[in-house]
Amino acid sequence: MALFTGSGVALVTPFNENNEVNFEKLRELLEFHIANRTDAIIVTGTTGEGSTMSDEEKLAVIKFSVDVAGGRIPIIAGTGSNNTKHAVWLSKEAEKLGADGLLVVTPYYNKGNESGIYSHYKAIAESVKIPIILYNVPGRTGVNMSVNLIKILSEIENITGIKEASGNISYAAEIAREVPELDLYSGNDDMTVPLLSIGGKGVISVSANIIPETVHNMVMAFFNRDIDKARELQLKYNNLVNSLFIEVNPVPIKEAMNFLGYEVGGCRLPLGSMSDKNKEILYDILKEHGVSEWK
Repeated sequence: MALFTGSGVALVTPFNENNEVNFEKLRELLEFHIANRTDAIIVTGTTGEGSTMSDEEKLAVIKFSVDVAGGRIPIIAGTGSNNTKHAVWLSKEAEKLGADGLLVVTPYYNKGNESGIYSHYKAIAESVKIPIILYNVPGRTGVNMSVNLIKILSEIENITGIKEASGNISYAAEIAREVPELDLYSGNDDMTVPLLSIGGKGVISVSANIIPETVHNMVMAFFNRDIDKARELQLKYNNLVNSLFIEVNPVPIKEAMNFLGYEVGGCRLPLGSMSDKNKEILYDILKEHGVSEWK
């Protein structure tokens, strides 16, 4: 059984004026997604700026999210690292705090060869009992796992899914063909329906931060065999999706949320503010789509 089916939001981490985690705003965001039909919440991932959070902050966000959710929605924790020992420790701690699953990115910078990456994931998987979603995002990590490596990893009992963010539909289709037992999630908002068409279970979405019900409805329309509706929503919102990646994620999504009144704060360095030109493009597209302001 899939850890989740539908739209999983790659949740931003809200910061206050002192650049500390804003837990009251985080509570509001969690409740917002539960109310607006999001199917799973992924915290401390790329969009959640896990890379610039201390271990204490990460674990506090995971615990808080689990407590607020209270079993109403799956909470999936990003616990990846390029240090295997560190990833194992984080994963074990997240499990203790009640996370329903883990999102574990491939080791970055030092990259790792195939035997090393296999052993890395095996060590993490053997340290916990909860499901693990592999995260393949070569544009950030410098690593693109081979389909054969993914197939071997899928034989580990609690490695149950993969967030596929290579942007290569042919590669994704090979994963679907060769490893059908692995739950496939789109890691690119603009490829959600194409991934569903080859057997995907859903999307881990950035745009769901501001259009959660739309992303949920897109996926569910596909599963309900209303392919025309799913395609219509994918194509209608693709220029909005593109605007959220006009600069490196999560800079534009936080800018969009603040423009809409969510008050989630800025990003931590080395992520700076958007250029005025790109802000104008983003704001115009948000207005064009009539994206609802925060209430």
